[in-house]
Amino acid sequence: MNDELREVIEKQIERFNPQEPLFLLIDYFRVRFPTTDALAIIRDVLQLKADYMLYEDYGKYGYESKYVLGDINIMCSMQEHLGVLLELKGKGCRQMECYLLAQERSWYDFMLDCMTAGGVMKRLDLAINDRAGILDIPKLKEKYKAGECVSYFRMQKDYSGTEKCGSDIPKNTGETLYLGSTSSELYMCAYQKNYEQYVKNGTEIENTEIKNRFEIRMKNERAYYAVVDLLTYRDAERTAFSIINHYVRFVDREDDKPKSQWKTNDDWAWFVGENREPIRLTTKPEPYTLQKALHWLQRQVAPTIKMVQALDEENHTTILKDMIEQAELKDKHKHLLQLEKSTIEERIDTAVPQENDGIF
Repeated sequence: MNDELREVIEKQIERFNPQEPLFLLIDYFRVRFPTTDALAIIRDVLQLKADYMLYEDYGKYGYESKYVLGDINIMCSMQEHLGVLLELKGKGCRQMECYLLAQERSWYDFMLDCMTAGGVMKRLDLAINDRAGILDIPKLKEKYKAGECVSYFRMQKDYSGTEKCGSDIPKNTGETLYLGSTSSELYMCAYQKNYEQYVKNGTEIENTEIKNRFEIRMKNERAYYAVVDLLTYRDAERTAFSIINHYVRFVDREDDKPKSQWKTNDDWAWFVGENREPIRLTTKPEPYTLQKALHWLQRQVAPTIKMVQALDEENHTTILKDMIEQAELKDKHKHLLQLEKSTIEERIDTAVPQENDGIF
């Protein structure tokens, strides 16, 4: 049995993996509220206690300050047109899921609470994760270059992991294919997640849970309509793949037919739903920990500490001990200690929020 045949057989077996070869996550969520009362949003929408959040007198996107809980960011401004901005990037989404789980709320419940509070969607990313390697990114790139992609997008770009492509494009993450312009309100991105994790965390490629990822990235009006669809049908697969199928289809060349009639590629057909089990919106809650800080300490600081420790032993000095005793903890360090000493349940505001007005 040659390697190519073995790969085909293994891929077919993975399609029937009971651990769901494909699963769907919300990987970016940003919403603006028409109020300057950030504490009310924290209490009524996030249903968290502000006492467990770190206040910082600077923000992003023109906001003057922010409240932070791990990777959950609430931007604040006294300017009414800016209001309050909640931003959850990938890690922020996973941490928010810890609180939603403890609150017995789903993403749908949380979105409804955001919309009921007058939230204006600014960005929503839906990520389809491929455990089995069904979505072959290099193959998709080859098919696109060969003209075997039927798409409404005017712009498609592909990148290898060695190119430097600007701040919005992952570096050194293996093969990447962008469908649509990254400056538009809706575009898609397919990339090799296992390479990204290898570069970021040193995780061996063969040991990475997620091999490939397909993301739908939406801003403003596009994000709003996606949320409305999610709240209407509560079926994330329906929402995600109705968008994908509208914009893009990978096909196999049939020169005797018009391109619009070319047969859908088998792997792509399976990816978008043909002969596979339904996939659902999944949560992968990951509580915020000190691991990032400890990892930085180990890599960047520990060797210097060990050197000073050896110097103290040799010269009978107390340089290291004196430095530690004289060091003053900043607010962010005190905040991290507060989080380490508290539980997720303790950070939740148990007060009953106001009933929504039944918009949906």
